[in-house]
Amino acid sequence: MIHTAVGLLGAFIVVGTVVSMVKTLVSPRGSSALVVRKDRAITATLRGVARHTSTYAARDRVLTWVAPLSLLSSLVVWLGAYYLGFGLIMWAVSGLPAGEAFREAGSSLATLGYSAHPGRELRALDFAAAATGPITISLLVGYLPTMYAAYQRREAEVTLLVGRANEPAWGPEVLRRHAASSLLGELDGLFDAWERWAADVSESHTNFPVLVHMRSTRPLRNWVVALLSVMDAAAIHLALNPSIHQSPARLMLRQGITCLREVATVERIPFDPDPSPDTPSQVSEEEFAVIVERLVRFGYPVERPIHEAYLNFRGWRANYETLAESLADRIYAVPAPWSGPRTPAAPVIEPARIVDRRPTIES
Repeated sequence: MIHTAVGLLGAFIVVGTVVSMVKTLVSPRGSSALVVRKDRAITATLRGVARHTSTYAARDRVLTWVAPLSLLSSLVVWLGAYYLGFGLIMWAVSGLPAGEAFREAGSSLATLGYSAHPGRELRALDFAAAATGPITISLLVGYLPTMYAAYQRREAEVTLLVGRANEPAWGPEVLRRHAASSLLGELDGLFDAWERWAADVSESHTNFPVLVHMRSTRPLRNWVVALLSVMDAAAIHLALNPSIHQSPARLMLRQGITCLREVATVERIPFDPDPSPDTPSQVSEEEFAVIVERLVRFGYPVERPIHEAYLNFRGWRANYETLAESLADRIYAVPAPWSGPRTPAAPVIEPARIVDRRPTIES
C-alpha cells in the first residue's frame, strides 16, 4: 500500500508538472498556478529587498531581477518536480533503496545514463525521464525568442515616445511639445500607433505575464507610465477641443482601457468594470487649469471653458486612472506626475525639459 501511494503521488507530480509547463509555454492562456505563485514569491522577496533602499534608482536596479529570476526559476522548478516525481515512481515500482531510485531518476533526467538499473521494470521510466529533460529545456528556449520579440515591440514605441514627451512620460508634456513644435496634426498618427501598441501589449502580456514585470533598459522609462501619458494626452485633447476629429483619440482610449483591464485581470488587481464619470480624480481641477494655461502659452488651442473641460477629462480618466495607478504601483514604475503613489513612497520625478539652444548669428 505504501509503494502504491508513493507511486501515485509521483505520477501526480509528473502529470501536474507537464500540465504546468504546457499551460505556461504552449497554451495561449497565461501561466499555470504553480508558476504564478512562484513568481509572486520572487516579486514579494525582491520588493522586500527594494524597500530597504533609499532612492527610486536603487529600487529599480533591484526590481530589474524580477523577470530574469522568474524565467530561470521556472526551469529549476519544473526539472526539480520531474526529478521528485520520477524518483518516487522508480522507488515504488522497483524496490530499490530510495537513494538509488533518485540517483537513477536524476541520471535519466539529465540523459547521462551512468546510473541505469539493469531491471526491465525501469526501462520505460528511464526513457520517459530522458525525454522529459531536453523537451523542457527546448520548450523554454523556444519560448524566449517569442517573448523577447514582444518585449522589443513594446519598448520600441516607449522609446519613440521619449522624443515626444522626454523621460518620464507625461500626458500634458506630450501635448506641450506637439504644440510648441507646430506638430498638433501629428497627434492622430500618434494615437493610431498607440491603439495598435495597446492591442499588442494586451495580447502579449496576458500570454506572457512575466513581461508585465520586465523593466525598460532605462530607469525613467516604463510601459505603464508611457501608456498612461498617451491616454492622458488623448483625454485632454478630447476634453478641450470637442470639434476636432475625435476617432483616433477615442479609439486609442478604448483600446488602452481594454489593455489595462486585461493585464489587471492577469495580475489579479480588482477594478470597477463600469465606473461613474463623476468619480473624483487624483488630478484636481486646479492642477488641470495650470496645465491648460501652460498649453495655451505654447499655442495649443482651447475651445471649452476650464471647468467644463475638466469634467470631461475627469469622466474619461475615471475609466483608467485606478487601473493604471494600481499597475504602476504593482511593478513600481517610475513615479511620474499623475501616475499615483508608490509603495514605499517615492518623490514624483518631473520630465526633463530640453533647453531650446540656437546658434548666435553675427550680423
